[in-house]
Amino acid sequence: TQIAVGAAEEALAQAGLTLSDDRSVPAERIGSIIGTGIGGLATLEINHGALVTKGEAAVSPLSIPLLMGNAAAAAVALRHHLLGPCFGVMSACAAGANAIGTAVRTIQCGEADVVVTGGSEATLIRLAKACFGALDATSTSGQSRPFDLRRDGFVMGEGAGILVLEAADVAQARGATVLARIPGYATTCDAHHLTAPDPDGAGAARAIAAALADAGIGPQDVDYINAHGTSTELNDRAETFAIKTVFGERAYDIPVSSLKSSIGHLLGAAGAVEAVATIFALRERIAPPTLNLEVPDPELDLDYVPGVARPFIVPEGRPARALSNSFGFGGHNVVLVLEVA
Repeated sequence: TQIAVGAAEEALAQAGLTLSDDRSVPAERIGSIIGTGIGGLATLEINHGALVTKGEAAVSPLSIPLLMGNAAAAAVALRHHLLGPCFGVMSACAAGANAIGTAVRTIQCGEADVVVTGGSEATLIRLAKACFGALDATSTSGQSRPFDLRRDGFVMGEGAGILVLEAADVAQARGATVLARIPGYATTCDAHHLTAPDPDGAGAARAIAAALADAGIGPQDVDYINAHGTSTELNDRAETFAIKTVFGERAYDIPVSSLKSSIGHLLGAAGAVEAVATIFALRERIAPPTLNLEVPDPELDLDYVPGVARPFIVPEGRPARALSNSFGFGGHNVVLVLEVA
């Protein structure tokens, strides 16, 4: 919650929509939709320890407000007096991207004009490390190596990414500086396994295809793909298959990279932080690198931008566009289409 509040403070200040600004959008038309994969797990760990060692009287009365999955959305709404739709989204590592997509739909259906949205996660604690370690999901080498033959799991990170989404006419009327647009969003479910993706990437492929259709574009209109790229054996293979399924031969011409090689896996915040980074990649027209990709996997043969960032070319006459993929335990697949003029 704390890092979500901090990120929201920065985002609203940049957008000119803090309480101290002359806010032209009514509070009733501003929402708060923020995702998290797990919620306040540190609060649970601390208070369980207090319960076991000192008894019930030692448990904080703030435990529930701090650990509930909607705490970040509620805290941001409370701090900034946002009276529109307010709720949390919990879909594991797809939560941040799911929250952004849900915010898009909330604006499109007329329930809000502005939504503060994104994801937040803070799980660098013993309990989380032990739980993911027990699943063999995290790297024993301590290296995040997406798409590398030696990949052996993800490296945890933590953080928050918050965007201020607005209806186009509202942003124009108040003279807002528009950083990017989100013309497409889709979400699907594998219905295959709680922690493993569909091996063929079929669910992810359906999400990618649906997001492109929602944006009204085709494979030739995408310049960069921010991959979910967790550095796990199964995810990186399934995601590569999904991209090939949708893009065909065009897949080999698109730079695909994983920010998790640089910042670790932020779980429920990953999709939101990566959406922010992807927007700036589009604005600069530079594909971020996939670090630590040194030993190629023969099965994974796309352009993963190994080691060093690289400019990409955008055809004249259209905006720069990217996909940002986010997948999560439970079979959740989320794809955002991001666009910068």
